[in-house]
Amino acid sequence: MTSDSTATSSPVLDYLHKLHQTHAGVLEGEVATYIPELAKADPNWFGICLVTADGQVYEVGDSQREFTIQSISKPFIYGMALEDNTRSEVLAKIGMEPTGDAFNAISLESGTGRPRNPMINAGAIAAAGLIAGKSMSGRLQRILETFSLFAGRDLKIDESVYASESTTGHRNRAIGHMLRNFDILDGDPTPVVDLYFKQCSISVTCRDLGIMAATLANHGVNPVTGKRAIRGEYVESVLSVMASCGMYDYAGEWIYRVGMPAKSGVAGGIMAVLPGQLGIGIFSPPLDPRGNSVRGIKVCDDLSRHFNLHLFNSPHVNKAVVRLQYNGSEVNSSRVRSEKQMGELRRSGKVIRVYQLQGDLFFSTAEVVVREVMSDLEHKKFVILDLKRTLEVNESACSLFHQLLMKLAALDIVLIFTHTSHAPMLRRYMKLKLGESAIGLYHAFDDNDLALEWCEDRLFLKLLPEYGGENLLPPEKYELFQGLTLEEISVLKGLMRLQKYGVGSVVVNAGDAARELFIIARGRVSVTVTLASGLQKRLATFSSGMAFGEMAMLDNAPRSAIVVADTEVECQLLTIEAFENLEKDHPRIKIVLLRNLAHSLSSKLRKANREVSIFDY
Repeated sequence: MTSDSTATSSPVLDYLHKLHQTHAGVLEGEVATYIPELAKADPNWFGICLVTADGQVYEVGDSQREFTIQSISKPFIYGMALEDNTRSEVLAKIGMEPTGDAFNAISLESGTGRPRNPMINAGAIAAAGLIAGKSMSGRLQRILETFSLFAGRDLKIDESVYASESTTGHRNRAIGHMLRNFDILDGDPTPVVDLYFKQCSISVTCRDLGIMAATLANHGVNPVTGKRAIRGEYVESVLSVMASCGMYDYAGEWIYRVGMPAKSGVAGGIMAVLPGQLGIGIFSPPLDPRGNSVRGIKVCDDLSRHFNLHLFNSPHVNKAVVRLQYNGSEVNSSRVRSEKQMGELRRSGKVIRVYQLQGDLFFSTAEVVVREVMSDLEHKKFVILDLKRTLEVNESACSLFHQLLMKLAALDIVLIFTHTSHAPMLRRYMKLKLGESAIGLYHAFDDNDLALEWCEDRLFLKLLPEYGGENLLPPEKYELFQGLTLEEISVLKGLMRLQKYGVGSVVVNAGDAARELFIIARGRVSVTVTLASGLQKRLATFSSGMAFGEMAMLDNAPRSAIVVADTEVECQLLTIEAFENLEKDHPRIKIVLLRNLAHSLSSKLRKANREVSIFDY
């Protein structure tokens, strides 16, 4: 559970805190007084809870304060009625059409006496009469057990509210007798109406409502406990009547503006459901003239608009949005590093985290990404979000990623996006939101390789003070010459010739005959190949002290890639003929060079093996 707004809290929770702060000062509405016990509520009570369909709970304010469920019980009772009877039996006694009337309107079909829908009091009392059980106490126990499955904890009746409801419930008793008159209820209606009073008096919290809503969003399975509360085939029926009738005479405007099936209660609760994605519970006692929580409506409206939660604008949910994740000690960039640097990456590279995303990114899928990134923050310095396999990144996901970027930046953690060509809205959104600060905060690269190199370079600047120079290296610093004596190095110096290249110069072309081995004395070069698409892909980048072109020493085959100078470059060239002649005049030098070449090739092979095991090519 996430509860406190701290430096490491989720951006989702931060937004809920902002919503709570924004609407806590709303003084509109009146606390319900027609049930005397409800009139005791403090109008300042205010809680918000959002629960994802996979069980993540975000709550702020008075989310743990208990109040009675009231009319929010109606969808769950209707679901139980469907489970306990055939659908045709339920429809014969309860309709499904919205009325446009208030919650306590006596709205019965002419001729049949059938209540228009199960969300008005008449329909809810009829539904209570359809709950199976040998006795009213047995039916009540089943109701409590079912509601407890939805909430994930044992729920009880608030006896004082029940007594108050029973004392003042004359209109509902009249409805009960009318239902009996039309044979919608069998036998004496008094026990059924009393059962209705008790179901409305069940004590819940805002968190309970959020989890109950998320259970409906999760096709009837409580996402926190994993227990089924209602059979999946009836969830669609429950949500349908919530969408069309749940907010009474405000239902049409609600579904138009907010776009989520919902149910309100006169104690100040509102429960809203976005199927497959999330559930929302809100508690604030002051009501509007229709009997709906004033703050609750404002919060749901803001949530829907900010995160694009409207039911009819909801893309397909891909729960496996994080396709793959790895860190910088497991996968490195194509920049070839020294032994010292590679050792540092193995020790410290875990602070570079890469998340390979896939599918559509909208609120509920982006929330999964944000939640994953926000975990284990003490071991992260760079976070790379790879968008290559994403299909769509909508505005709500952009908003979450912007909030994530700002939160990580405050913690001195860098957020980086790659393959942003797949998310043009994200680029526009970030530039719009960040303005001039975008240069320092928004980092984007065409691919992961360049992003990894950028992160590695900054990691080395902190951990290896000597890193970053492009100074001319003496031969004794060359990796290929390690293990040789100064006298042996002097022999090789006499065999090599110096060659200089300007920035962008082609050092080696694919298909060229292989005549020499290159050792970089100063500067940096990159090895690339041309893909079938015509694009260039970097295979490796070498810097001062490193050698390339060594395969020619082993197989004499033509060059297989292009090598271009990234900076001003000075190379020492050792011809194949000179290398071969070492066997006769200086065999130990040749043995050391071959050993160092073999070590270099084995390091590259091990890197390739690690990547194969991670990426599962």
